[in-house]
Amino acid sequence: MTHTLHRLGTDEELLKEDFVLLAMPSKDINHVGSAPKLKEFFAIALDSGAIKIGDCRSGNEYYQGGLDKVLKNVEDRAVIHAVFSDLESLKTAMKKLKEADLGISIVASGLFDQVKEACECTGLTPHTINQSLGRWGKTEKLPKDETLEVQTMCGHGMVSVNLIKKAVEKVASNKATSLEAAEQLFKPCMCGIFNPHRAAKLIERLAEKKLRTKQDD
Repeated sequence: MTHTLHRLGTDEELLKEDFVLLAMPSKDINHVGSAPKLKEFFAIALDSGAIKIGDCRSGNEYYQGGLDKVLKNVEDRAVIHAVFSDLESLKTAMKKLKEADLGISIVASGLFDQVKEACECTGLTPHTINQSLGRWGKTEKLPKDETLEVQTMCGHGMVSVNLIKKAVEKVASNKATSLEAAEQLFKPCMCGIFNPHRAAKLIERLAEKKLRTKQDD
């Protein structure tokens, strides 16, 4: 199971701009002394074109006070992530990770056919494939899908619905660009798996919809 598994989306083209790599050692098997390997994962990811990175134990760049501190403060047993906005960057990262042979677990999240293509291009065979079973229970109480598309990019639900609404309002009223608003939404996502590149495009659509609704009124 991974908290990157339940990202919701209706636009396949936008989903092709959203990939996450998760890296973690195995508890009580190879976690001792794993920090240097995890730091190498970060270096490879950034060199390959990752747009964001984060650390479950220590937090993202905003929480820690800078990207340099994210890289410096990696500890043994950390679960870390890198976000990519295009398939080619993902392929490059996976190829370099295969060559590095770090000996730690790597989970790739994205559209099945895209991740499969990345694996095939790098000569990798997936050990396990996880698939979300969807949403259960009183789903009528959930926000609209257009909001969940943004919210579910933070697997721990730290990007609240009200924050998303505020971001949309700022863009609609020209108080912020969609990229600025998306970056603000990234901040509470401690793991760093929120994709501001995709979020900016979703926020732009929601802002345009809000403006059209006002004009119709």
